Amino acid sequence: MSLDLLREGTVIPAHPLALTGGRTLDERRQRALTRYYLASGAGGVAVAVHTTQFAIREAGLLRPVLEIAAEVVAKEAGRPFVLVAGACGDTAQAVAEAELAASLGYHAVLLSPNVPGAGEPELLARARAVGEVLPVVGFYLQEAVGGQRLSPSFWRSLSEQEPVVAIKMAPFDRYRTVDVVNAVAASGRGDDIALYTGNDDNILADLLTPIAGRRVVGGLLGQWAVWTRAAVLMFEEVRRAWAGDDDVLRSLLARAADLTDANGAVFDVAGGFHGCIAGVHEVLRGQGLLAGTWCLDPDEGLSPGQAAEIARVRAAYPWLVDDDFVAAHLDDWLR
Repeated sequence: MSLDLLREGTVIPAHPLALTGGRTLDERRQRALTRYYLASGAGGVAVAVHTTQFAIREAGLLRPVLEIAAEVVAKEAGRPFVLVAGACGDTAQAVAEAELAASLGYHAVLLSPNVPGAGEPELLARARAVGEVLPVVGFYLQEAVGGQRLSPSFWRSLSEQEPVVAIKMAPFDRYRTVDVVNAVAASGRGDDIALYTGNDDNILADLLTPIAGRRVVGGLLGQWAVWTRAAVLMFEEVRRAWAGDDDVLRSLLARAADLTDANGAVFDVAGGFHGCIAGVHEVLRGQGLLAGTWCLDPDEGLSPGQAAEIARVRAAYPWLVDDDFVAAHLDDWLR
């Protein structure tokens, strides 16, 4: 059921990490975040990914963070809900992390392409090995946060692997995004692989404009870790546009640049993405979901002026925020 939802297309926030001021796991707020995404109507969460901070592994937090999300979903979802676990490192590490995720009830693995020294053959072999444990979501990660350029032939070869069920396209580059779509079509498995936007800078354009005749069916996004209820309502409008509602289509296209502007503030484009995780935390802190913007790395935080930029876009685009929704349910999520 959950994999069917993944293939159909849905809203999947990248799950942040809730920390205390001492940079230890804040379990109460970690659970509250998962409850927030459930209550918002999201179709899943991606945990242990970039937004969760890759450093959870060195901090000994990988298992606890995966467990908390899985436990909340198992007890409280009451509907199909996709659990995607991020996996990092070489083949041995990625397989071990996939096995952990499988033991906790996760449905698929998002494979980080950030593997120092690994070329395309090694990444393909790693995907095959992980695919023996859980279905695989391929991931084209932008170079600014640790990704690498991958060839169309890589994406075709990856798409030919039967365990690959989806691809998150997040190169923040239109040419490379088109490369992925064309490669999936050339693999002969176009009907089996769901295309997800990870291009937080171009969300609505990806969702509304078919690429090479293919539709991007959903988003797996750090941007959707914030203002998630508004994102779900927006995605419902996207579906109405797909069904032929031209008025909704025009309205969404008119707002596409607003969302890009907001993402620029949250992800700290002006600061070279230095504050992209802290920016997500700042939005959640302002709503009371997080107690602060702390990251595991003390040197990672908001860039100068970033908080003011986030305040600016919150005021400029009221359709984008869900502050009232969060305020109405926060006490229950923090129980």
